[in-house]
Amino acid sequence: MNIMRKFTIAVALFLISIPLVGAQDLSKYRTFSLGASLAAIAKQVNATPEDASVIHQSPAVIQDLIWWPIESAETQGQPDAVQQVRFSFCNRELYRIEATYEGTATKGMTDSDMVKAVSATYGTPTSGTSTRTPSEPATTSAVSYSTAAVQVAVWENAQYAVLLSRSPMSDSFQLTLSSKALKSEADAAIAAAVKQETADAPGEEIARQKKEAVDLEAERQTNLKAFRP
Repeated sequence: MNIMRKFTIAVALFLISIPLVGAQDLSKYRTFSLGASLAAIAKQVNATPEDASVIHQSPAVIQDLIWWPIESAETQGQPDAVQQVRFSFCNRELYRIEATYEGTATKGMTDSDMVKAVSATYGTPTSGTSTRTPSEPATTSAVSYSTAAVQVAVWENAQYAVLLSRSPMSDSFQLTLSSKALKSEADAAIAAAVKQETADAPGEEIARQKKEAVDLEAERQTNLKAFRP
């Protein structure tokens, strides 16, 4: 009886461990990890935190840091399939990674080819697999005149999401990783910032026009004194 009980427990533990063994880390892209600090990411790409662009300052600081791996690879003589990586931060914490692939590196590759390649890192997609072939057009009637990305496949769990998409205009591929919690915080902050900026816009425009008028008059007075026909 004890032997059977131990055997049953062993089998149960084995079955429980299978998903854990096969689980993929959706929080990492190459050597970059979601949740990392701006300082840490900047150091990885030989940049400084000051190189990041400030998109919004309130109610949260939203920043983007752009990295071009191809430029870095050229100095090392090693080609890189990634054309550009955009790191997005909320209060200096990495919440999204967007990797755009160089067109010549993926030329001729189908959606299925790309899904297979990405799956080698992130496992089986959880939804949205496209099956377009090279002979099929890159756009559909719904997106023919839109630059909105077309979803190809998604890998996700409770904390993170990985999206493979392509542009309907250029047919280039992009891989986007995001932390669901941090992205939710960033999206809320961005929405609040845009709302505030919209409300402030009329007053800021009036102030700008007044300043231009004052500056112009100052220049006029200076030129009146100095001008000799």
